[in-house]
Amino acid sequence: MAGLAAAFGSGAMTNSMEELAGADTILVIGSNTTTAHPLVADRLYRAKKNGATIIVADPRKIQLALTADCYVSQALGSDTALINGIAHIIIKQGWQNQEFIDANTEGYQEFKALVESYTPERTTEITGVSAEDLYFIAEKYAKAPAGSIVYCMGITQHTSGVDNVKSLANLAMLTGQIGRESTGVNPLRGQNNVQGACDMGGLPDVYPGYQKVDVPANQAKFEKAWGAELSLKPGLKIPDMLAGLGDGSLKALIVVGENPMMSDPDQHHVEQALKKAELLVTQDIFDHQTAQLAHVVLPGASYAEKDGTFSNTERRVQRVRKAVEPVGDSKADWEITQELSNRFGYPMNYASPAAIMEEIATVTPQYAGISFERLEGEGIMWPCPTPDHPGTKFLHAGGKFARGKGLFHAIDWRLPAEVVDEEYPLWLTTGRAHVHYHTGTMTRNSPSLHALMPEGFAEINPAEAERLGVSEGEMIKLTTRRGSIQAKAMITDRVRPGMVFVPFHFMEACANVLTNPALDPVCKIPEFKVCAVKLDKAA
Repeated sequence: MAGLAAAFGSGAMTNSMEELAGADTILVIGSNTTTAHPLVADRLYRAKKNGATIIVADPRKIQLALTADCYVSQALGSDTALINGIAHIIIKQGWQNQEFIDANTEGYQEFKALVESYTPERTTEITGVSAEDLYFIAEKYAKAPAGSIVYCMGITQHTSGVDNVKSLANLAMLTGQIGRESTGVNPLRGQNNVQGACDMGGLPDVYPGYQKVDVPANQAKFEKAWGAELSLKPGLKIPDMLAGLGDGSLKALIVVGENPMMSDPDQHHVEQALKKAELLVTQDIFDHQTAQLAHVVLPGASYAEKDGTFSNTERRVQRVRKAVEPVGDSKADWEITQELSNRFGYPMNYASPAAIMEEIATVTPQYAGISFERLEGEGIMWPCPTPDHPGTKFLHAGGKFARGKGLFHAIDWRLPAEVVDEEYPLWLTTGRAHVHYHTGTMTRNSPSLHALMPEGFAEINPAEAERLGVSEGEMIKLTTRRGSIQAKAMITDRVRPGMVFVPFHFMEACANVLTNPALDPVCKIPEFKVCAVKLDKAA
């Protein structure tokens, strides 16, 4: 997301979900949409019914690939090369939108020079995608009256994640597929209020509204609003927090609505770091593996037990209303935060979530026109700068970007942090299954969902099954440089030979024992989507 923020001003969908149904061509890359975002997938199927060309690029043959007009299985970690190769063809064929480029962007000549080397032959060699498919994708996307890009964590969870996102921004600007109805670059958020959390400053380097903490004017603004002395120094990202616990420079950690013991890479390293905390506090609605290590567990309230707002993946701010009182000693998250703050010596005296929203409107330009009273009904899409503003359906209308002109980035493809070799000859990728959600904290507490998918598995190609001599449902051992797990073999052509897929919902077959903690150098996201693994038949 950080890459898109740099290019376009926020890590949000540029267009609304509903607009996808009206697109003429949709490129879905690194998004298992039907599994992870079924409501968005519904719009994609509507678009297909309306005559749109659906293009799916994913190393794994996801469900959406079955109805796509073109499906390509690019090599794991080759996304930047694939996008550069498509851009190369567009420029060579003269399909770029030169008028848009000249009027609204800068850095084009450097970008053009960079992609010159990404010939169809070289791109095929890197990605495994045929020249015929590259030409099809390039022409359909570039020539579409309205072309849209949809992506998710299959693009971002790499050491080149920011590069991948910037490359997609390049493609949209190259073709002028931005700032209009049913176009844009549309990242799908991984959890229901990730967008809202980021909007409210839930990132270590920004205040609410993506206002940088290292800008003195922003510091002064929030010092005045909050009556507190603030630092110009950005805070720590999750990997830095864990490193700080490990080396003793960080003493305490409060974990709210998260289960890093399952969601972070190299689980053994995470466990060692958390156990070194002098104070570990978790706040959640169910017990989980991280809470079991905590010194203090604070019981939060579920969505049905609290008032407030969620901001979804399309920037839509929506009300949630308390249906029942919190169970037992649990409290709404804002109440817990307020009580902690008061005990730490910074007084907070909010009477309600509505009062908090009033403050948000005073310090966050995108939310300036939003209040509880205006959120009756379907909600409002930010930016909404004034109380009479209707909200913004799509961003960058007329090619106007947050930074002024859109900036092309000349980005070379590079290998993943870890590649296959003789000892670890297969590629491993991780993701979600349709039954469970994230680390299973909620869904594995549902008897009906647990019954549908009670245990973990590893998808392997029939060629690997034959080599190992295993049958469907037999236990196999997966080993990387971090550790080993055992899981049942699911034999399928959804993964190609040389590739293994493991969902990360299951503690007893924990995918993140295996994953590589190598980080994107800019946004510090781990490389969950690719590492090297070896398989053995379990003893």
